[in-house]
Amino acid sequence: MIDIHIHAVSPNLPGVGSLHPLLCESPERVAAELRREMQTAGITDAFAMGVWNADDDDPLGITTTLEIARFAPGLRPIGVADPTRTDAEHFRKVELLLASGVVVALKCYLGYLHFEPAHPNYRRYYELAAKYRVPVMFHTGDTYSPRAKLKYAHPLGVDEVAVDHPDCRFVLCHLGNPWTTDAAEVIYKNMNVWADLSGLMVGDEGAFVSEEGREATSELAHAIQHAMKYSERPNRFVYGSDWPLAPMTSYREFVKEAVPPQHHDLVFDYNARTLFRL
Repeated sequence: MIDIHIHAVSPNLPGVGSLHPLLCESPERVAAELRREMQTAGITDAFAMGVWNADDDDPLGITTTLEIARFAPGLRPIGVADPTRTDAEHFRKVELLLASGVVVALKCYLGYLHFEPAHPNYRRYYELAAKYRVPVMFHTGDTYSPRAKLKYAHPLGVDEVAVDHPDCRFVLCHLGNPWTTDAAEVIYKNMNVWADLSGLMVGDEGAFVSEEGREATSELAHAIQHAMKYSERPNRFVYGSDWPLAPMTSYREFVKEAVPPQHHDLVFDYNARTLFRL
């Protein structure tokens, strides 16, 4: 089972805190907890978001994730595409990392950063992602920051770049929630667009089994099922938990209940292997 969307470090985004106290701990402590969660949930591979606005010698914000990965087999980093950086030297370093194969994808933090997907400052990232055959993941939907601007995080914005960059694969993180039907339309229309099911429900184990939590998971399950049916592409949905915002096992069980059983192998394993060319 592959979890394509977790956090091993604080994202350092405007208006966003650490996300979870664990992410302020040492690499060894984070790795120990991650290993335990992965083993309990049956996760063999986990892909972790990097840090925005890191040092010049860490152009994709993955250095700390790589330190954690030394102690957590199966963990691989996702680099952050920073639209505020446009200098040639930055992109030279980015390309060296992509050529090395160390990162599995690039992440664009739409909404948190006030740049739409089609902004020219993202174009070079798309070109490099296509060249080195890694997907570009977009935060879409609701945000954790009052400083974010939702118009940039709407999934319909991805339609434009999907058309203009047909050789690049794009992922709508969080299924664009609450705009899940809009996200489904973008997936239906564009063969190079996928969605992950991460971050739709957050909280500890108790949050998933409380009366309020059960009501929320039921509503979210309906949204997932509708999106998969509307898009007519169950082979374009991939699993992610957004850990540590939710326990891996609790989130896995929520998604298992939400996704029709005949699509479990696709969502939990095969689609990710296809998307990331594993």
